[in-house]
Amino acid sequence: MTLIDRLTAPGPKRILALDGGGIRGALTLGYLERIEHFLRVRHQRPQLVLADYFDLIGGTSTGAIIAAALAIGLDASAIKQMYLDLGGKVFGSRKLKVWDAFFDEKPLKAELEKVFGDRTLGEGSIRTGLCIVTKRADTASVWPLINHPRGKYYRDNAPIPLKAAVRASTAAPTFFVPEMVDVGGGQMGCFVDGGVSMANNPALQLFLVATLKGFPFRWPVGEKNLLLVSVGTGMWERKGAAESIADDKLWDWAKNVPGLLMDDAMWQNQLLLQAFSRTVTPFEIDREIGDLSGDLLSPEPLLTYLRYNARLESAALQELGLPDLAGSAEDLREMSKGGNRSALARIGEASARVQMRDEHFPDSFNLD
Repeated sequence: MTLIDRLTAPGPKRILALDGGGIRGALTLGYLERIEHFLRVRHQRPQLVLADYFDLIGGTSTGAIIAAALAIGLDASAIKQMYLDLGGKVFGSRKLKVWDAFFDEKPLKAELEKVFGDRTLGEGSIRTGLCIVTKRADTASVWPLINHPRGKYYRDNAPIPLKAAVRASTAAPTFFVPEMVDVGGGQMGCFVDGGVSMANNPALQLFLVATLKGFPFRWPVGEKNLLLVSVGTGMWERKGAAESIADDKLWDWAKNVPGLLMDDAMWQNQLLLQAFSRTVTPFEIDREIGDLSGDLLSPEPLLTYLRYNARLESAALQELGLPDLAGSAEDLREMSKGGNRSALARIGEASARVQMRDEHFPDSFNLD
């Protein structure tokens, strides 16, 4: 079956959305390994990979690396090993001269070259729908780069090297310099991390890409028509002393505001997707509206929605049976500490064992 046949065939569709979060992407792989295990057992196909099951895989920043690797047919375990190797090289040491960026992008580019080679976004070896969420800084617009052959801008986007598209999505300001990409029509675009938008958690963006008429997928909504699985890179409750925050200086706000906005964007995604569905994995949004279990913003659910994320808090790590990591909870939240990658992978594996159940994935979305 060709890609266009798969994307346009009738029947239920399955979407996988992967958050940004720097080196914390290592945490995501524990969940993906468990999903892959469930699906292999259920379908009695020991070689099944997530590209066989999901019809659209998308990610932002570190999630874009993993999404693209899944889309070309790598299994979750292989990507985890790749990721553990890559993390140490990319976030190994900070540059001495940091007026353009803290980290040298050359190791990241070299690793992306190894994984994706000369593939382009329109390459036939990409086995499923792919969406790489990035931000074009020179036009201040979010760009969901997709490989659907009937996309409005497919002719311009198809020649973009896959490694360049992924690198564009990971070009986090201050961490890495922007990526210049030929976007066709004689234009060069200046791209930065897709997390500099409302789509660091790309789940809502992917839902819109899959269903709005402006995009080529145009899949029908409905609880039995769309399955959206969203995987995060760690969360925690932010707490601070009011008096201390009131005394923050200009540089404190400059450092903290991006994280505050990313949190707001994540929870806005969560709120809307829970309000559009009857999710069996609800999160408490806040103490006022709870987990929205009594709310539905449409006459019928628009999709089946699953969200998984790990809490990077001391008590939560103790409960997971990881007491050796409990004292490092705050340090593990840092997005650029490559030395944390193995610990984060352990947290992802432990969290997936506790949170995920095979029955979360409805039989109506089984492969034929």
